[in-house]
Amino acid sequence: MSSIDPVALTQALIRHPSVTPKDEGALGRLEAVLQPLGFTCHRLRFSEPGTPDIDNLYARWGTGAPHFCFAGHMDVVPVGDLKGWTVDPFAGEIVDGQVYGRGAADMKGAVAAFTAAAAAFLEKHGKGFKGSISLLITGDEEGPAINGTAKMLKWVAERGETIDACVVGEPSNESHMGDMIKVGRRGSVNYGLTVTGTQGHVAYPHLADNPNHRLVTMLAALTEPELDKGNEWFQQSSLQVTTIDVGNPAHNVIPAIARAGFNIRFNDQHTSEKLTDWVRKRLDKVGGTYDLDVYVSGESFLTQPGRLSETVSAAAAAVTGRNARLSTTGGTSDARFICRYAPVVEFGLISRTMHKVDERAAVADIRTLTTIYGGILDRFFDGQ
Repeated sequence: MSSIDPVALTQALIRHPSVTPKDEGALGRLEAVLQPLGFTCHRLRFSEPGTPDIDNLYARWGTGAPHFCFAGHMDVVPVGDLKGWTVDPFAGEIVDGQVYGRGAADMKGAVAAFTAAAAAFLEKHGKGFKGSISLLITGDEEGPAINGTAKMLKWVAERGETIDACVVGEPSNESHMGDMIKVGRRGSVNYGLTVTGTQGHVAYPHLADNPNHRLVTMLAALTEPELDKGNEWFQQSSLQVTTIDVGNPAHNVIPAIARAGFNIRFNDQHTSEKLTDWVRKRLDKVGGTYDLDVYVSGESFLTQPGRLSETVSAAAAAVTGRNARLSTTGGTSDARFICRYAPVVEFGLISRTMHKVDERAAVADIRTLTTIYGGILDRFFDGQ
């Protein structure tokens, strides 16, 4: 048993309304729990022009190897329509065995669980333990993800620290605890396409150049081909048009500009650079004047099944009796940055209510997750 109650800590963290990019004292609350356990805590604030300043926390117990890291985020998405909530989204209330509140599932519950698990492990093994346990907690996962995990990892590496394995506490399970472990993620690249023509009267099209016609032809050229058929670990890559904007209120005017946005979620058969080359070639084939803005959210990655995934699977199965499916489904996460520095998988609570009204996590699931995280530490450091 841990001296830290993960459910009470989950409630306490929810009560800090840390909607990206605000911290509202959430990291300080966690730091106050970690310091008495012997963790050396570093508050890291990063800045970049055009983006909000972000507070982050890196806490480490020990200096030896191996070094196991729990990673996560304290920021949450906005609550949306308050009228839809049955409880105060930042009260951390328990109703019918569920902790309600923004961040309960994604992912303050997991942060509380791995904090409690680390505390229990260190209380049991601390005096003779030679390895290291760290927590890498950002406030910028739900936002631009510029002044958070990526810069923290660089800061850790520049200090000469090496992470040997990492578990991110994202809500990975679909329906039941222990049913899924994320071992990779698809990449994501966003495009903004602006097609320029010549404005004119619809009755005199020969005196104008309609960008709408060229835009729809371009989008057809992008959406008709199949990017791939997927593979053993990844589903098919997908190009989805997200918006088409002209803003022309006049029925008798050919506009000068037409815009569209689209996103490609891609597997490890592609890179964002090669996909962008492919997009430009398809657009050039249609011809005409256009501009293409490109923003890469992250590249695809896969942590090959091995010691880390086996350790997490065994710990989860021992508690839940389920054999977790290894998956790469879903959106992006900060694991896309961590994979450059260490083997990483994602395992947390159930994902069904994340980002929704009445987000919640079962009290029993938070305690189960704490036990699983403890089992991961026991197995990872076995023999230390």
